This record gives sequence, structure tokens and C-alpha cells, in this order.
Amino acid sequence: MITNAITSNIKMDKKQLKALMRRSDRPGLIYLISWVALLVVTGIPVLLSVGSWGFVPAILLYSGCFAVSAYALSHECAHGTAFRTRWLNEAVFWITSLLYYEEPLHRRYSHASHHTHTWIEGEDNQMPYAPIPLTFAGWVEEILGLGLYWHQTKMFVLHSLGIFSDNVKRVTPVSELPRMQRNTQICVAIYVGLAVVSIYAGWMWPVYLIVLPRVLGGPIMNAFILMQHVEMAENQPNIVQSTRSFRTNWFFQFLYFNMNHHIEHHLFPTVPFHALPDLSDKLGDQLPAPDPGFLSTHWEVLKVTIRRSLGRNDRSAKIRQAFSDDLTGAENDRSMA
Repeated sequence: MITNAITSNIKMDKKQLKALMRRSDRPGLIYLISWVALLVVTGIPVLLSVGSWGFVPAILLYSGCFAVSAYALSHECAHGTAFRTRWLNEAVFWITSLLYYEEPLHRRYSHASHHTHTWIEGEDNQMPYAPIPLTFAGWVEEILGLGLYWHQTKMFVLHSLGIFSDNVKRVTPVSELPRMQRNTQICVAIYVGLAVVSIYAGWMWPVYLIVLPRVLGGPIMNAFILMQHVEMAENQPNIVQSTRSFRTNWFFQFLYFNMNHHIEHHLFPTVPFHALPDLSDKLGDQLPAPDPGFLSTHWEVLKVTIRRSLGRNDRSAKIRQAFSDDLTGAENDRSMA
């Protein structure tokens, strides 16, 4: 089942769309420089506060800035839309994918399946690891990233040995598998090499500035990712029903690379991040109103999962929910009561 603007019955003027799809190095470079500057500003207090109570708020702030944007920039580079210059896009893609903890080629092909078959079980390679609709236990699993860490670690081992699952082979051209193996071996060599050098040289900065921030910032990053499709309809072709956009403040929008405009991104994934607000304006009333801010939306999702786990009605009056059975007219309030 294909999911795109056509199957979602969304119309867009071709000339306007072509203008929005225009790629440029400038917005990506401005973002990259701003993000690195933010990491310097928030990272210095981390290093200066080691051993004191000030380390806790410092590392938490830095971790959020590190993990969310490492994911978001890696994601944009996977689309090839972060920069117009290909080598620059690929260089940043490699670095951010390493920080995110995924081999770049697998990231690109797996994400392509997500766009081609959004929220289609058995086709979308980026569905949650926990069963959906999420219970509170599933929410905890997704926020902590337990399934993601296990899955990615297993793939680093297997892919470096040239062992690929049927699921990976389903979304990856056969001709690309040797390159995926080679890329994975390079990633593992970088991880192991940095660990060995750090231990030998007595460096602790990789732990404070890379490892801990990826782990501590992971739940914040996963909360952003979860908002994209959680509580939306599975197994049907309408992006508007399977995907969520939400309002948020300028700082979160910066960290998230404008991906809060997520319906817009899925409808037209070749539109670069910096043009998504304009795309949203041009699509106008073809789109539902975005959900409330990130924190309020996620808080509402958390309450829904708790009510569902307790066997209570799991409908929300504050966020947009869509279920596949609703779309077929089935009478089911998804309450477990």
C-alpha cells in the first residue's frame, strides 16, 4: 500500500511545489553552525561542572540539544535535502548517523520504506517496537529506546559479518548490501577505535560529550519521534490520518529541524526543512489544525496510554487521534473496559 500526497487526496500547485523543492546549502550551513555553537555553549558547562551537582542540569540540557538535533539532521540528510552540495550532505549524514547510532545506508533505505508505506504494518520498517496502540508499558519501552538500542546493536554485529535479515533485504537493493556491510564495518571500527584511544589516553570527554548525551538525550529525542505517528491510523494510505503535525516554540522547532510540520513532510518529502513552514501555509485548509505544543501533546499521549493500560476509555479530546477501524466505520471506542 503506497502512501503519498496523491493517495491522501492533497493537491499542490506544481510551480509552487517546484519552488519549495529548491535545495540550497545556505539554510543547512546556518543550521549546522548554529547547532555546533549551541553544543559549545552548553557543552563547556558540562566539562567545567564534572564532580559537582551542577553537572546534572548541565548534562541534561546539553543531552537534549545533542540527541534531538543529531537525529533531526541525520534524518534530513537521509533525504538528501539538508544541503544542495552532495558531498557536504553525505559528510554530515555520516557524522550525524554515527551520533544517532545507525549505519547511514540502512538509515536511508529503512526510512525510504517509512515514507513509501507510512504506518503500514509489515511494510513500514520504522514502526514502533512495542505493540500499537501503545499501553503505558509500551510507551516506556519506546521512550527509553530499548528496542532501538537492541535492534541497532544487533545489526552492527550481523551486518558487519554480511548477515542481513529478510526485512533488511526487502527494503535494500541487493547491489547495495556489500556497501552496507562495508559501511557497518567502518562504523564499528570508529566506535571501537574511539573507545580504545579514549581508554589509552585517559580521555573522558567522549563519555561526557557523546556517550552520556546520546543515552540521556535519547528519551527526549524518542518523545519527539513518537509524536510523529502515535495514536494515528495504521494500514491505510491517507497521510493526514496516519501522521501528526504539532505546534511548538521556536527553540524546539530549531532542534527538531522543522519536523513538527510532519504531515507536510510526509506529503512532499523532497521539500527541504527550511521550506516546510511555507509549504504548510500553502496547503492551508487541506490539512487539519496542528496539535498543541510538544509538551502538551506528549503529556496527553502519556495519559491516553495510562488510561488504556487501566482498561479505561482511551479517547482524547485534546489531541487528534485516528484509528483504522474508525475509518472503516467499525463501532469500537478502543476502550479496554
